[in-house]
Amino acid sequence: MTRILIVEDEVGLAASIAAGLREERYIIDIAPDGEAAEFMAETNNYDLIILDLILPKKSGFEVCRPIRQRGVKVPVLMLTALDSVPDKVKGLDCGADDYLTKPFSFEEFLARLRALLPSS
Repeated sequence: MTRILIVEDEVGLAASIAAGLREERYIIDIAPDGEAAEFMAETNNYDLIILDLILPKKSGFEVCRPIRQRGVKVPVLMLTALDSVPDKVKGLDCGADDYLTKPFSFEEFLARLRALLPSS
């Protein structure tokens, strides 16, 4: 089964994304802040990380760069309200594989996940 880490501090949004992904038969873990996300990403085997940028304790940028430097190769989809071109470039440059801005279409979100996940 495919295991996904959702890193999102907005409880309602995290729960909504998790519910939708569970309906698609994904196993979901949720990290509410950047420190928890970094720890979970380094100590668990995830197939994908969905990473918000505006988080308590550490930003998504501060999570993505060090996990990449430590050799964690899991695909990362940044999902954030930060929609400027410089933010998108910074996210991709720090190691994200894709960048999607809020609000978003769940159908497009699922298509991006499928594109990032390894074929089974």
